[in-house]
Amino acid sequence: MDDRTGVAVVGSINADLAAFGSPLPRPGETVIGTDFSLGLGGKGANQATAAVRAGAPTYLIGAVGDDFFGGLTRDALAEEGVDVTAVRIVDGLTGIAHIRVDAVSAQNDIMIIPNANHQLNADEVEASLRSLRDHVSVVLVQLEIPLSVVQRVAEVCQDYQLRLILDPAPAQPLPPQVWPGVFVVKPNELEAEALTGIPVTDHRSAEQAAGWFLDRGVSVAMITRGAHGVILVGPDGAAEYPAFPAAPVDTTAAGDAFCGALGASLASGALLADALRRGLAAGALAVTVRGASTSLPAAEAVDAFLAAQR
Repeated sequence: MDDRTGVAVVGSINADLAAFGSPLPRPGETVIGTDFSLGLGGKGANQATAAVRAGAPTYLIGAVGDDFFGGLTRDALAEEGVDVTAVRIVDGLTGIAHIRVDAVSAQNDIMIIPNANHQLNADEVEASLRSLRDHVSVVLVQLEIPLSVVQRVAEVCQDYQLRLILDPAPAQPLPPQVWPGVFVVKPNELEAEALTGIPVTDHRSAEQAAGWFLDRGVSVAMITRGAHGVILVGPDGAAEYPAFPAAPVDTTAAGDAFCGALGASLASGALLADALRRGLAAGALAVTVRGASTSLPAAEAVDAFLAAQR
């Protein structure tokens, strides 16, 4: 019997190299830093980690290089319990995120070098997704991979009635063929404005931006507004979901925590409103921990957090 409680993630895999210190060096200057970390990153890897920690059987479709960082990232994902069978090893270098963090102000700058992520091939991704269609009901995708791949993912999801959650980051114009294959689109305010041309500043403008996505074939639009929560617009109208209170330490990967928990919950059979609530809880927990993959909460932590809110 088919068990479609799994989540497939199609996305980027990076090694995050982060240096901490204050002040950050000016052009031509060398400073002595205070700390360094090397970890797993990339929106695809983060969302796969978030989904598997949320309790879903999780399959990642992506690419790494045949270098040191390729083995490191693939092993880290496998240790989390993510199925990496469909993570291709390609000639060349693994994706890198070079991060500098001011240890006093917490301001950062990031340079991403896509490397292997831009070698993802639409035909191979389609074959991997089709092989998983009896095991997954939800697919997560982001925009750190070629748009030709994103379009093919949307078309396959439409063919097999898989629920596609699109996290449109970094925001960029998408082929119109993508939208009809999307079940949930989850932009933040800035991403929604970049895609729709509608500045999102309040509830009303968030609803207008959400309507832009629905007009193009998306089933549900979730506009995330940080501490202001989420505006959801779907076939049954609009609803507002408040954010949970949290004392932020580092907002990195909060959106990935949200997507992973949302997708895992939907795949388990939860109603959309309940899955959204779990996504908000996971995002709130993620901002209280420094780092990307280190901040993604386990299902037990989300359960305890939600119980405490009641």
